[in-house]
Parts: sequence; C-alpha cells; structure tokens
Amino acid sequence: MLGGTTGVDRIGSVPDTKQMETKQIGVTELALRDAHQSLMATRMAMEDMVDVCEDIDRAGYWSVECWGGATFDACIRFLNEDPWERLRTFRELMPNSRLQMLLRGQNLLGYRHYGDGVVDKFVEKSAENGMDVFRVFDALNDPRNLERAMAAVRKTGKHAQGTICYTVSPLHDTEKYVQLAGRLLDMGAESIALKDMAALLKPQPAYDIVKGIKDTYGDVQINVHCHSTTGVTLVSLMKAIEAGADVVDTAISSMSLGPGHNPTESLIEMLEGTGYSTGVDMERLERVRDHFAEVRPRYAEFMSAITGVDTDIFKSQIPGGMISNMESQLKAQGAGDRVKEVMEEVPRVREDAGFPPLVTPSSQIVGTQAVFNVLMGRYKVLTGEFADLMLGYYGECPGERSAEVTALAEEQTGKSPITQRPADLIEPEWENLRVEAAELPGADGTDEDVLTYAMFPGVAPKFFTTRHEGPKNVGKTAEQVKKEADAASGASKAIREPIKYNVTVGDHSHTVSVEPA
Repeated sequence: MLGGTTGVDRIGSVPDTKQMETKQIGVTELALRDAHQSLMATRMAMEDMVDVCEDIDRAGYWSVECWGGATFDACIRFLNEDPWERLRTFRELMPNSRLQMLLRGQNLLGYRHYGDGVVDKFVEKSAENGMDVFRVFDALNDPRNLERAMAAVRKTGKHAQGTICYTVSPLHDTEKYVQLAGRLLDMGAESIALKDMAALLKPQPAYDIVKGIKDTYGDVQINVHCHSTTGVTLVSLMKAIEAGADVVDTAISSMSLGPGHNPTESLIEMLEGTGYSTGVDMERLERVRDHFAEVRPRYAEFMSAITGVDTDIFKSQIPGGMISNMESQLKAQGAGDRVKEVMEEVPRVREDAGFPPLVTPSSQIVGTQAVFNVLMGRYKVLTGEFADLMLGYYGECPGERSAEVTALAEEQTGKSPITQRPADLIEPEWENLRVEAAELPGADGTDEDVLTYAMFPGVAPKFFTTRHEGPKNVGKTAEQVKKEADAASGASKAIREPIKYNVTVGDHSHTVSVEPA
C-alpha cells in the first residue's frame, strides 16, 4: 500500500492498480516542515511537534516531510535547537513512517555550492540519523547540480527523488519538463517530484506534464507538490491524479492555505466516489488538526499577512516560503508598506537573470535584489549572491541573462562569467572544515557539527556556545496571545489580576509579581 504505515525497505514501490477497484493515492504530510516554513517563517519549535508525532505516524501517510528546506537554518539561527537532534527525535517518535526531507542538491541546506565530498558526507549522516526519502532539487533545474547528491543518496540505499521545479515563462513548456524528468531518471531517480513552490501549476499543465512523463517513461512514480496561494491548485492535484500521479503533498487543515498548501482532509473528501482513495485515517487526522489549531496562535507574530487567495502570484511568481520572509525583511527596514512594489519588481529581476524558477536559494537571491532595487534604485547595489547568479556561479539559467546587469556584476565582483558546473571550481574542503570546526568553543567534534558549521559558518559558532541552554524563542503561550488580543481590542480596561514578569540580572532569573492598583 502506498499509504501503509510501515515498510521503509519498500520505499518507492507502487501497487499494481490493475488488480484494485480503486487506485490508492499516497499522501505526504507537510505540517512538520514546509507548512510552518510557508505560514510562519519556519519558526515552529520541536516542543510544539512532539505530542502530535504518534498520530501522524499512525495516520497512514506515504511519507512525512519533517526536515530540510529552511528548518536547519531556523533551528540554529532562531530557536537554539540542534537540527540533527530534531531529526533523531522524529525518527524515534515516528518509527513506522518514511521521513522525508528537501535537499537543495549541491547547495545542501545552505546558500552556496559545496564540494562533492561535503555533499557525500551530508547525505551519509542524514541517512544515518534517520532520513528515508531525499527530495533533491536545484533552484535552476540545472541537472549538473543534482548528479552528485542523487548519487550520494543512491549509495546509502535510501530513496532518491529527482525534482522538477515548476515555473512559468516564455522558455518553459511541457516538453522540456518531460525531458528533464528523463535526465533525472537517468541519474537513478526512484521517483519524480513535480514541485510547484508558488501555486503556479494550473490544472491543465498539471495533467499534461504528469501524463507526458507517464507516457514517455512508463510507470514511474510521480509525486506532486503544490502551494495553495492562488486558489487553483486543489483542482490541479485532482487533474494530476487523473493523469497518473501516485503521491500528492498536502498539509493538515489547521496548517494550510494562504501561502501554504492544500488541506489534507479536503483532498481526501474530494477523492470520494472518484475511483481513488488515500487510505489515510481521518480520526487520526482530526487529532492532528486539533493539535496544530491549539499550537498555531503561539506563532502569531510570525504569521504571513497573506491569509486568503492571491492570484497576483501568477504575475510575481513568489513562492509561499518567500513571501513571509520578504515581509519580515521589509518590516525590518521600516518599509513594510512597500511589499506590493517589491512583488512587481520580482518578475523584472527574474527576467534579467534568465527566468530562473523561484525556489530556495534563487527565490531569496532574486527577492532580496528586488528589495534593494525598490529601496535604493534599480541595480544601484547588487548583492554578492545576485552577482554570482548573473555570472553563472549557481549554475545555468534557462534563458539569456541581461548583458547590462551581467557587466555590472563583473565590475562589482571582479569575477568572470563561467559555464562549467560551479562545484568543479571548489577544491576539496572537508578536511579544512573539520579543522576549523574543531577549534570552535562548544563544538563536539562530530561530523554533524562540522556539517552545521560548513553550511552556516556565520551562525554556527554562536549556536555551539548556547546549545546547552536548550530551545528558546519558541513563540507565545495561548494565554499570552489572549491577553495581548484583549489589550489590543480594549476588552481589558482594568487590570484585575497580578501580572508576573521574568527578570534576569546577571546569571540569575527572578519572577516578579505586580499586583493591580
């Protein structure tokens, strides 16, 4: 069964649907990773996920996405939480589930390309710590940036899922997506993921691409991932299923919609009477739903301002996970009212860069440059990352880059454009990283700590020194949220109960109670 509760050793198997009255559609649950990355800037702490893991584990999902993407960065940058410990905890709490991660090919979970040895080591340690399914993608859909990571996954014996990042431009069409699927299969992909990170996948293209892959390459497993921002993609999932898709990604309803994903329960109800079934336990889903409904208010300050449907995304093409982070970026600059200007600038910057798909890290690179263009003037300042994108140091973009902006990038960086695989320019770096990490206070000498340092050398040193203090900045309690809401609405005109404050002086913390007058 695609929706079975066990069988990590059978990952990737698809049942013979000809022998079944209904075709079973697998479901990948996103609540533990992409859902909170898209809705609340990846701020959900592990302590708010552990109690729901048993119900998720026994619900009958094909896989549970719980790691990768921006979660690694958020753990050490904001939550003071070890991401490797998070993975080990998920493995312990969900022994019956296929754990799934999002891996950025040669970028791993960082924002630059890494040497092949580092890629090999990261995949090896991720598998050792409990990962089963590696969804491997490249922001530019450059196959050269996927080959090493895919080979590394295959070497561990885990499930290598090759990914097509879906986007819309004058250069992208069904035929090219089908051809890219063939390249991924040649690399040893056990399944193909069609990843729609910005809710751009309309129903007919969804049908055409899935059917094109099936007709060309046979019964290859196809997983479809959509965001919900534009309001059309639940229909797209249905059309993809009708075309032969085997697994679809959804998020439990209390962690869905807006810049997030389509609700898991809605998908299940939609399939009733259609000849398709998920086999997912709705009673378990109700408990999962209620858990996150209770937890979500704790993260109100991080929630995206986009809560409904936004068809302007078809123009800006900004993915869900990018929207909330871009809003935070502008607010920090005192320009929170200029979001619309930036969203209008993003497609212009994307065209100048050769129409790259907008997904991490290209979404952040293009989005940040759009912010700079709006705040400082068009290309008055180029970020180092955008300059590298223009010069080919992230890989090959689908279209031609603006010659004028490329010249500015050369002038600013002193670098020349390249055409080879970017990682070919990287000298072996693993041993040097080991030496550097060993000298950091608080680092424990494990390969995992070396990898943490490799991906985030600016953040990891501080994290290593504070890791022993445990998680922090995990959101607000429901009581705190209610009090703030009451105060904002004027509901509490008088203070009738003591207010307690935690005051830290030096190394000592004190609880102070202030009585009402």
